[in-house]
Amino acid sequence: MFEQFFSNFYDYSVMDVLLALLDILIVWYLLYQILMLIRGTKAMQILVGLFIFALLYFLSQPSILDLATLNWVFDKFISSIVVILVIIFQEDIRRGLSQFGKSGSLVASASNITLGASPIEEIVKAASILSERKIGALIAIEMDASLDQYMVEGVRVDASISKELLVALFIPYKANPTHDGAVIIRNHRIDRAACFLPLSANDQIDKALGTRHRAAIGLSESTDAVIVVVSEETGAISIAHNEQLLRKLTPEALRDELHKLFVSNEDANSKNNNGLSLFQRLKKLLHIS
Repeated sequence: MFEQFFSNFYDYSVMDVLLALLDILIVWYLLYQILMLIRGTKAMQILVGLFIFALLYFLSQPSILDLATLNWVFDKFISSIVVILVIIFQEDIRRGLSQFGKSGSLVASASNITLGASPIEEIVKAASILSERKIGALIAIEMDASLDQYMVEGVRVDASISKELLVALFIPYKANPTHDGAVIIRNHRIDRAACFLPLSANDQIDKALGTRHRAAIGLSESTDAVIVVVSEETGAISIAHNEQLLRKLTPEALRDELHKLFVSNEDANSKNNNGLSLFQRLKKLLHIS
């Protein structure tokens, strides 16, 4: 058996084999980069949906299940797949090409999505102070999905997370250039301030919610970021994640939510990862349920 297998390669030179390996490695690297580019975003869910469509198309073939009508529908869909992919993933393509132009890679360096108890406590204390003083605030914590595209116009801070700095960044004074916009936290540090986030276009959102809350929901619709919001009008604290907005939280409730999202996940990951198969780890990494 082995001799028959290896006999297929006798006609190939060493250079042919090396080029074939190089070809495979390049394709594998590009696929890996694309998956890392869209992990933590809604594009990942869309890609899973497209994979299911492709599987159904394969099963509907005459040589398998012979589902003529279904095969005809998918055949028309597949014929326009390139245009469909460009339309669906236009933001991700733009972001990937921009990142590739800067670093030679489609994705930015991986961020550490864990957030310890101490940074969480600083965020909670800052939110509490801002709430008491009715100072509007928007704090986005980056997870798997890169927030680079929202940081371009922001003011670079690159400082440790502290309640004093967070409060100071949002003080509504005309000489303070960072009070209007969002603070973005990356890798346990305050990376940028005065960042503008995408507003949600969902017409089911409560009309009483202002721009900050719509921006928080908008970012949670397109990425897996966690966003803390303090209302300027009422001082109410809210948190947005995965298209959901939890409103009117007490500081204690905010602390509990952040611990669930970060500290508990970190502990669970450290305990469970050793028992996972390679396929299961890949599913967890790409957030595929």
